Amino acid sequence: MQEEQQREITRLCARTALLLLSNGAESALVVGMTTRLGLALGAQQVECTLTVNAIVLTVIVDGYCLTTARRLGSMGINMTIVTAVQRTVLSAEAGRLDCQQVHKLLDKVPQSRYPAYLTVSMVALSCACFARLSGADILSCTITFLAAFFGMIVRVKLEKKHLNALMTFSATAFVATLLAGFFQRLGWSHTPQTMMAAAVLMLVPGFPLINSLSDGLKGYMNMGVGRWMWATVLTLAACLGIIFALLVLGLDAKEVLL
Repeated sequence: MQEEQQREITRLCARTALLLLSNGAESALVVGMTTRLGLALGAQQVECTLTVNAIVLTVIVDGYCLTTARRLGSMGINMTIVTAVQRTVLSAEAGRLDCQQVHKLLDKVPQSRYPAYLTVSMVALSCACFARLSGADILSCTITFLAAFFGMIVRVKLEKKHLNALMTFSATAFVATLLAGFFQRLGWSHTPQTMMAAAVLMLVPGFPLINSLSDGLKGYMNMGVGRWMWATVLTLAACLGIIFALLVLGLDAKEVLL
């Protein structure tokens, strides 16, 4: 195998790992898919090491090692991209794709997301439904929907500006809590605790927490701890936003949330 072909395999494997890791795939899946792609394209051995914000990849062909390190950008959740990359790797394993075809398919991986208005509406509706399931009255559910709706609008706007995730979570929690607390001050809700809690439900970092547990159980302890710490910091940022909103409204956190 020529050196340039080995370089191309290394680049494709690194790109596969970055696409998977940056869109919410667990570490075992990232390493497994990357290794399988390299072997399918002709490599003899593929070694992949993951950190929270980077990957290190080594592709071995005829005893010659080629190593690359790539920095990971922002991390999100997009299972459409993860599924598309998995299908590409499976096709390469079946012998239907060569390096050039894999490269083209990775270029065509869909980057589209759900429309912002649909995401905002569905998230707000889910928060309102959670409030209803927890025993909130209809008026409280309506207030929860409005608070979560405007909170999500703030979150989407700030994410488009690539603002720091911690500031985004704090601002979102502040707006949602401020709106819910305002109506609570007016005495419109008979179940303020449920309403206030449900309004910020969309800020619970469930996916990172699940991935952190999965990574830890499967032996990727550094990734598990890193993802758990990131989820914890996001939660603390949301709590700061909630507390600040309660201070602005002059509400006692113990009375409102407990």
